[in-house]
Amino acid sequence: MNKAEMADVIAEKADVSKKQADEMLEVFENTVISTLKSGGEVSLTGFGTFSAKRREARMGVNPQKPTERIQIPAVTVPKFKAGKTLKDSLKQKD
Repeated sequence: MNKAEMADVIAEKADVSKKQADEMLEVFENTVISTLKSGGEVSLTGFGTFSAKRREARMGVNPQKPTERIQIPAVTVPKFKAGKTLKDSLKQKD
């Protein structure tokens, strides 16, 4: 499911226009991004937690020249940890 399809489902289930549903998704995305950038985390009880994790600099191997070592810089990456309700619903057999 992509963003447009998600907006369609939200519009139908929440009985709002597709434009309003798209705006809701935009606000959600922007809120999560700004919270993670500021060092916080977003926790949706039962669904999961979005956080940012710092990956330290390290040495790696150049894929084009396997004998050559390269320095991989430090970077901050997004992380998602699924909540219990989400995990349990995926474990259930239909």
